[in-house]
Amino acid sequence: MNQQKICIIGDGLAGLTTAAIMSKESINIDLYVGNKKKIKFSDTRTTAISESNYNYITNELNLNKSNFFWPCKKINLFFEDKKEIINFLNFSDKKKNLMHIFRNKDLKKKLEKIITIKKNVKIIKKNIESFNSEDGYIILGKKKIFYDLIILSTGGLSKLYSKIEAGRSIEKNYEEIAITSIIKHKASVQNASQFFLKEGPFAVLPFHKNYFSIVWSVNRDFFRTHEKKLKVILIQKLKLLLKTKNIKVVENIKSFSINLNLKTKYFKKNVVILGDGLHNVHPLAGQGFNLVLRDIKKISDLMSRTTRLGLLFKNSFLLRDFYNARKPENNLFGLGIDITNLFFKDNKYFNALKKKILININNFNFVKKISRSVADKGFLF
Repeated sequence: MNQQKICIIGDGLAGLTTAAIMSKESINIDLYVGNKKKIKFSDTRTTAISESNYNYITNELNLNKSNFFWPCKKINLFFEDKKEIINFLNFSDKKKNLMHIFRNKDLKKKLEKIITIKKNVKIIKKNIESFNSEDGYIILGKKKIFYDLIILSTGGLSKLYSKIEAGRSIEKNYEEIAITSIIKHKASVQNASQFFLKEGPFAVLPFHKNYFSIVWSVNRDFFRTHEKKLKVILIQKLKLLLKTKNIKVVENIKSFSINLNLKTKYFKKNVVILGDGLHNVHPLAGQGFNLVLRDIKKISDLMSRTTRLGLLFKNSFLLRDFYNARKPENNLFGLGIDITNLFFKDNKYFNALKKKILININNFNFVKKISRSVADKGFLF
């Protein structure tokens, strides 16, 4: 039997990771990376992944010696009550890391290097604007190219998804803006922290002994009002939260809109969505790429099983099994994060009760144990 051939459309973090991991299989892969001239900009994005996902990706791709992963053995959570910042929950483990943080551009560079030397991966700098799910081909100019499996990983806003989802998704516009930047410091910031402030959740993610990134989610009105002085406000806020004067914004502050989008339809015939296009969740819990990695692991395992059985990907139960396995957890995480965001919203009628709940939660070890397990390994469906 000839080797099966798949294509992956998209060269973002999800697309590159999928290509790198699937390249270990005895299949041929065409990776479409687009042919548009990339605008050069400083990518300030960082990502946090759980210990189990770190072990998965580093073992699969032999990244154990990579020095761009920053391990965290502690995660501290705080909430703001009037003018007081209260530490209400702490996770720590002396023997095991709780998460690993990396700059997106560092992992992308490594993935590109891995893919480039793979003999069964062909990188094609062409833009794909359409496909046919019934017969399993993409349209490249006037040419039809057939595949056993087509994977769409083209970001959250791609028009290609409309041919699969037909508008079906769980959506919510948060009317919020995420502010991101890289901070240089001389303080002792070795582990991750999440502050639930009146303006919105504020994450501190260290990736170097003298640098960390921040993600601050604020409502649109706050952003519009303070847009021209965000740098000053950010520095003041960090000095207060971290109790230090040694703070400097290194990268230009960037911003993006926050929306909830959970697809209810993952595939059509032999075409499937992976990455942000499948589930776009609020950044406060940092679970976006963790869900993506679990999706990639599941579909890769199913592909391996299908190959071992001597079956074809095309018109098999592969994508149906992937959908049934991953949809429950993806939706639970997305909606759970949405509820968490709502819980921490500043509300004068609910703040007193919220404080009573939070100041006692650190005493319930079973809550911490369950929360840690779910954040690390998911719901284990």
